Amino acid sequence: MVIIACDEADRIEAAIRSVAFADEVVVLDSGSRDETVARARALGATVIETDWPGHVTQKNRAITHATHDWILSIDADERISEPLAASIQRALHDPADAVAFRCARLNHWQGAPLRYGGWYPDARVRLFRRDRATWGGHDPHDALEVDGSVGMLQGDLIHHPYRSLSEHLQTIDRYTLRHVEVAVATGQRAHWWDVVFRPILHIVKTLLLKRGFLDGVRGVCVSGLGATYVLVKWARLYFAQRPPG
Repeated sequence: MVIIACDEADRIEAAIRSVAFADEVVVLDSGSRDETVARARALGATVIETDWPGHVTQKNRAITHATHDWILSIDADERISEPLAASIQRALHDPADAVAFRCARLNHWQGAPLRYGGWYPDARVRLFRRDRATWGGHDPHDALEVDGSVGMLQGDLIHHPYRSLSEHLQTIDRYTLRHVEVAVATGQRAHWWDVVFRPILHIVKTLLLKRGFLDGVRGVCVSGLGATYVLVKWARLYFAQRPPG
């Protein structure tokens, strides 16, 4: 099992304890200034201290430090539920023709799970053969690229992506800046209608079509924050392509 981490002292222990069934736990730490490294080692994890080359490169780097054929990759803000742990062990015992497995991810926001609005089941591939998969995508949105059949696990991967509303807003700022860097480098263009209509469409899709309103006030909030992300992302790209004034 591999985890990438940085300044996760408050969350790394829960992540490691949730994979007590794993033969090994490898943590790649990219310069933590808190007790992440000490707490991970205290729980028996092998800790590799390294730099931060980006999400995709770091996750591929983590694979090279694992020693088993099958790899379970999670983030420090994720936990393996007991039903998922049992399903993983069954899959490893008899994977059939699958070279990777996906699972549902249950996201929590402000202390409660979100089951609508596109936040669930949020399926993610997290278990895979090291020789049949590699991390791809564009930072910060990595995606596992699998060569072969992908099975489905039972049980949820528990995800606590934001400690607070402030952290959520900081993530929007950081991720939209990175999006603009990638978009400019790849020649992507933004038009006025992207800035005007995409945020509105996001709210319609998540709050109404995907029934985010059933998550109550939290559903309304995350829909609005999602629209904010979309607005800032496209607005930053729009203005990055045009001279001031």
